Amino acid sequence: MFTSNQPECHFSLVLISLLSCTTNQARLTVSPSSSQFFEGDFVSLSCEEDDSSAGWTLRRNTTKQQRTQCGDGWGKAAGASCNISYIQPWHSGVYWCESREGPISNMVNLTVTGGSVILQSPVLPVMEGDDVTLLCKTKTTPSNLPAAFYKDGSLIRKQPTGHMTIQHVSRSDEGLYKCDISGHGESPSSWITVTDKHTTTPPPTSTSAPGSTSITLPPSLSPAVLSVLSCVGSVCVVVLLVLLVLLVRRCVHRKPEDQEETGEDDIITHVMYSFIKSSTTASQTKQSRR
Repeated sequence: MFTSNQPECHFSLVLISLLSCTTNQARLTVSPSSSQFFEGDFVSLSCEEDDSSAGWTLRRNTTKQQRTQCGDGWGKAAGASCNISYIQPWHSGVYWCESREGPISNMVNLTVTGGSVILQSPVLPVMEGDDVTLLCKTKTTPSNLPAAFYKDGSLIRKQPTGHMTIQHVSRSDEGLYKCDISGHGESPSSWITVTDKHTTTPPPTSTSAPGSTSITLPPSLSPAVLSVLSCVGSVCVVVLLVLLVLLVRRCVHRKPEDQEETGEDDIITHVMYSFIKSSTTASQTKQSRR
């Protein structure tokens, strides 16, 4: 008989709670969508949450500060967003969302320049096969001036309208990009990450141009460690499921202590015999119809 004070049943409820838990995730987005900004621009960063109860907080690493959160001397929190009304060069760094439970979102590297030229490039990794447009933009004059585009320090091409489209990007297109407008100057460099359709490549540990100060990224797990943890997690789920089934059966089908237990082998044999008998009967019926 099932009673609520049976310890096995309480443990079963705990197992059900553990199995029903899901990992909260967040995605960091930037508006306007760009990895480079002029000094004085307005920038809004948002943690797009699956579950607001996770308590996501926007943090960053810069050359001056480490793991500081929005509102702690920079930015103004507005719900799940953080608004920087007047961004400055010392705001350059790595930004991410972090929950009080530990997980972090994707990381975004933002570069702020006091110069007159920036390169507008994708903030998030781009998928292999997509088209990517780069825009070389000046602060005061129209953005359609002729510009030269560089990858890893080598000239790619010169465009008369200030923008360049890379069609059907591949992994070989990953690298540091910058642009130059004659008479106005050169933009900072930004890293563009290309991912395939099944895996995500983490950003480089530093996206700073040669000669500049590097910025430390928050600690993260290597792909090998993540793979091992995933396998261990799968095994744990299977073990929990088996224990849950056994405990529920023990709760529901509790037998008197003076009754002799029937082995599970007899039950399985009986079920298999019934199944074979039913299959044989069905086969004989089909033959008789023929």
